[in-house]
Amino acid sequence: MAQTALQGSPVTLTGTLPAVGQQAPDFTLVDKDLNDRTLADFAGKKKLLNIVPSLDTPVCALSTQRFNAAMAERDDAVALVISADLPFAMGRFCGAEGIDNVIPLSLMRSQAFARDYGVLIADGPLAGICARAVVVLDAADRVVHCQLVPEITEEPDYAAALAAL
Repeated sequence: MAQTALQGSPVTLTGTLPAVGQQAPDFTLVDKDLNDRTLADFAGKKKLLNIVPSLDTPVCALSTQRFNAAMAERDDAVALVISADLPFAMGRFCGAEGIDNVIPLSLMRSQAFARDYGVLIADGPLAGICARAVVVLDAADRVVHCQLVPEITEEPDYAAALAAL
């Protein structure tokens, strides 16, 4: 099992982040209209998975805003922000912040994504939601970049993720 930290305290995660070169695990997540979305829905595009605990925190909001700006001129790729937030809250956040180049997806119906991608927090005050990570997939859904952010309260390496995309 992998570990990260929350304000310096160790946090255990369930599973293991996919390795570079590995085929990405499929998933079913919920979009803002309560529709199930799978990896196949984004076939043929590169994918940036911005995995966050909750958009209702400053660092999660900032990373979503940064990736939204970076995706403004990308036709070959899609950015997905994935959290445990309800789709309604994600939609309100995106509307209020002018986020329209990132697709918010929720774990609302299942924690399977978080387990399969090795980011499900197993203990501590955030147990049951996602740690902060970025996974980049090529158009064939092979992992080309992974970062489990070592401290949940810190931002990911934007430059490395965008370079991999």
